[in-house]
Amino acid sequence: MTAAPEDRWATWLARRRHGDDPDLLRRTLEYLAPVRDRVIAGAHLEDGATALDVGCGDGLIAFAACDEVGESGSVIFSDVSESLLQRCRELASEAGVVERCRFVLARASDLTAIGDSSVDAVTLRSVLVYESDKAAAFGEFHRVLRRGGWLSLFEPINRFGADADVEHGRFFGRDLSAVADLAAKVRAVYEAIQPRDTDPMLDFDERDLVRLAEDVGFAEVHLQLNADIESPEPIAWETFLNTSGNPRIPTFGEAMDQVLTAGEAAQLTAQLRPQVEGGLGDRRSAVAYLTARRS
Repeated sequence: MTAAPEDRWATWLARRRHGDDPDLLRRTLEYLAPVRDRVIAGAHLEDGATALDVGCGDGLIAFAACDEVGESGSVIFSDVSESLLQRCRELASEAGVVERCRFVLARASDLTAIGDSSVDAVTLRSVLVYESDKAAAFGEFHRVLRRGGWLSLFEPINRFGADADVEHGRFFGRDLSAVADLAAKVRAVYEAIQPRDTDPMLDFDERDLVRLAEDVGFAEVHLQLNADIESPEPIAWETFLNTSGNPRIPTFGEAMDQVLTAGEAAQLTAQLRPQVEGGLGDRRSAVAYLTARRS
């Protein structure tokens, strides 16, 4: 089988998410394991069920769903990346479950390839943060579910950290007041790509998720918000430079290269590097788990 060209989604998962640092990758996967387990638990899967994992990525949740539905069940892997879908096909073949899997190229707001009332559960993790039409996405989740079926999702609530950074004059939770003008130049790179007021990453919070689920007709809706303020873990400077927060934005090193001279980059580095490597500053994060049942 010819490999699909690697796209930004696949590249991010394979390398840019963790800056090619195996230790950071290990920590990332350790963080994601309980997220996966909780999303799967919320889907209420049984033997013989059909599950749809929207935005499956490299299959973190979908392969766990395969275990839950058993040999008589099936799992639909859905994603916008053909490269990631092909990777999941390869992994499914290696695991001996490919005959129980279907692979669909689709975005969350347009699941036309999946029939009405055809699945018992819809799962997703960190997908709506990329979806501009969240209302349409929830409508699709409701449409494809059978009566009594469950939607189970996890989404970061990025406003929590972003608003705090602006309010407290922080940059990624760190104090760069001594080089505020340089930090502003780098921040502008990111805000030009993902404006705080309009980008899907930042245009919603947990209340919107509840409202969107209710608006399309989900009868039973539960949401839990987890918010944390804590010290960040120390990170090697080279890893920090080579890490990208999501597939649509540059790494920090790339952003600096775009807008700073060598001298300016050295000044910013002198302020930021000790904080990154020393685990200084604060990390503010909020995530929402939502489950909803179609009546």
